[in-house]
Formats: sequence, structure tokens, C-alpha cells
Amino acid sequence: MSVLSRNNVQTRGRGSRMMVFSHGFGCDQNMWRFVAPAFEGDFRTVLFDHVGAGRSDLGAYDSAKYASLEGYADDVVELGQALGLAGAIFVGHSVSAMIGALASVKAPGMFEALIMVGPSPRYIDDGAYQGGFSAEQIQELLASLDDNHMGWSAAMAPAIMGNPDNPELAEELTNSFCRTDPHIAKQFARVTFMSDNRDDLRNVSVRTLILQCKDDIIAAEPVGRYVQQQIQGSSLVVLDASGHCPNLSAPRQVVSAIRAFV
Repeated sequence: MSVLSRNNVQTRGRGSRMMVFSHGFGCDQNMWRFVAPAFEGDFRTVLFDHVGAGRSDLGAYDSAKYASLEGYADDVVELGQALGLAGAIFVGHSVSAMIGALASVKAPGMFEALIMVGPSPRYIDDGAYQGGFSAEQIQELLASLDDNHMGWSAAMAPAIMGNPDNPELAEELTNSFCRTDPHIAKQFARVTFMSDNRDDLRNVSVRTLILQCKDDIIAAEPVGRYVQQQIQGSSLVVLDASGHCPNLSAPRQVVSAIRAFV
């Protein structure tokens, strides 16, 4: 199976420049439906599902390959090579922000800019570094997911989404989590929440924009500021939005910030 089929790659729009949208944990490319169309007039947009998510080829999932974010970054590079990407823009939400950072280092020239939406290089506090969670809290989170995938999804999705005035958003995220194969969800969660990519940030050399919500329980503002400090020349925009998924809850702000950057 080709990488384009394996990752359910969809291209739309027009223009000589290309913009790649990459989704976060428990989600799929549909999470960009309020953002990506805004750029189809000026860019060719590329949307895809990570292996194990959405309409990707579940048979291609390899526990060993995807035991770290490097495996996902390798897929992004392979996808980019298949599409002939050069000087493209990568837009990554949550864990995909780090996947994009790794891919940009693996394939110099493939991406000329990174847009990181709610990034976190490490979720666990470590000395002076504030990731937002203690090691014990992360272990409890993962144990809860191991014990009851559906129950964990129903409890965590509303907290991650925030925006209690729009319960339909939390319901959508819950359903997305629940659709994910439990085995894959458990491993991807462990890879996501146990990863430490702080040292990798210093290797990023492309233009970078960090979009941070002012109230996000998954990636709090200090994390966004840390990422900005570690990537030389990067910019940080704090959105007047809450929750971890502004691509759904505050798409106009996300589109506006991206437009100003590109």
C-alpha cells in the first residue's frame, strides 16, 4: 500500500505552496475542517490520518515502529517525499507539533515553517521545568486509560476540550477518542505523555509560530513560552481562547494567526 493510501492523504486547494495539517492524539484529519478550507485559495492543503487513526490503514500499525514519536515523524517525511514537498508549511496540533519538529530536522528543506498549536515537549514536571503534570498524575492517567478506554474517553475529553458552554465540542472529541482502537490509543497515549523532546527543540531551524490558548489544562502557557525560548527566532501568540483544541473551539483566531504568519 502506498503512503498516500496508508495515511488516507487528501489534497485540496490550489497554489504553488503547500500546507500540511497534522492532528493530535485520539483525533483525525476532520479536526481541521474549520481551519484548512480557509487556506485552499492560496495553498494546496494536505490532510492525513496518522497510522491507527481515522481512515488510515490499521493493518499498517506496528507497535515497535510507533513506540516513539520518531516513527510518526518518519511517516511524515515519507508522505512529504511522495508528494514532492519542498518549502511547505507544517501545521501540527498537540503531539503533532513535536512530530512536525522532528520531521523538519529529519528532512531539511521539506518544510520552511512550522506552526505548533498547543505544543508540549514534555508533559511531566522536571525540576524547574513546568510540564503541567507530576509523574504520578501521568501514571494515573495512563492506568485509567488501560483499565477503561471508554470511561477514560468520556471523562477526559470534556476536560481537554474545555469550553463547557459548547458541550457539542466535548461530545465530538469523546466520540473521536472512543472510535480509536483501544490498543493503539493506549500505546499512543503512553508515547505522547511520556515523551521528552525538549532537546529536539534546539535542533529546529525553520521559522516557527507557537499558538497557545490562555487556558489549557494539557499545555499551559508556561509550556508555550518554554517552547518559544528553545526554538531560536520563534514567535508565540497567546490566543484569547480556552481548552486544548482551538482548531475546533476558536478556528477564526487560529486562521487569523496563521494568515499573519504565512
